[in-house]
Amino acid sequence: MPAVTVPTSDGPIDAVLESPREASAAPWPGVVVVHDALGVGRDIRDITARVAEHGYLTLTPDLYSRGGRTRCVVRVFRELLGGRGRAVDDLVAARDLLAARPDCTGKVGVVGFCMGGGFALVLATEGFDVSAPFYGPLPRRLDAALRGACPIVGSYGARDPMLWNAGARLDAALGRVGVDHDVQTYPGVGHSFANRLVSGPTTAAVLRIAGMGYDAEKSADAWRRVFEFFDAHLSAGAQ
Repeated sequence: MPAVTVPTSDGPIDAVLESPREASAAPWPGVVVVHDALGVGRDIRDITARVAEHGYLTLTPDLYSRGGRTRCVVRVFRELLGGRGRAVDDLVAARDLLAARPDCTGKVGVVGFCMGGGFALVLATEGFDVSAPFYGPLPRRLDAALRGACPIVGSYGARDPMLWNAGARLDAALGRVGVDHDVQTYPGVGHSFANRLVSGPTTAAVLRIAGMGYDAEKSADAWRRVFEFFDAHLSAGAQ
């Protein structure tokens, strides 16, 4: 997984780039992956590779590239809540980098997890062609924030204590503003059900009690829906 830099208006940031294996099939549509609060760790790198294997030129920028990690986390969350700021600009710059590459068709989607899922919703009105929030926090003034958004495929857990009823609220709002969408709330799972968080037995038990944790069956179905939706809107993807 090659390391690259993304030029932004506030200096370059780190990123990882994955290309589909079949180079002869280029150009491909692009996908920007937005990491969760844990940053670009093993799980997000595996997800980046998974998206690329499906047939997308995939770029994952590190939103914590500048300064100390604690300060970065606080700043990035503040910018998510405000729906603007350096993190949003960084992600738009990542999209522009992909779209300008000769091995990209120019169409770019975005997929994000937890904090990154919130950014995927913010970015749905920022020139992306399709958006896939996994348990992303909903924007304030939901209808106004989603008006004019690109198509959205969202995945939420019914047992998520942090985002209670968020999937149903998102589904209803997208219907009201006329955005093409597929939002599913999965029973029996909570937050981070599509993330393989690194943890020991004790931590895993705490995560389950807190309504978090990986679920292979629900994760596989969510990814099936995401890839079908992306294939339809980006006109690519391996079968």
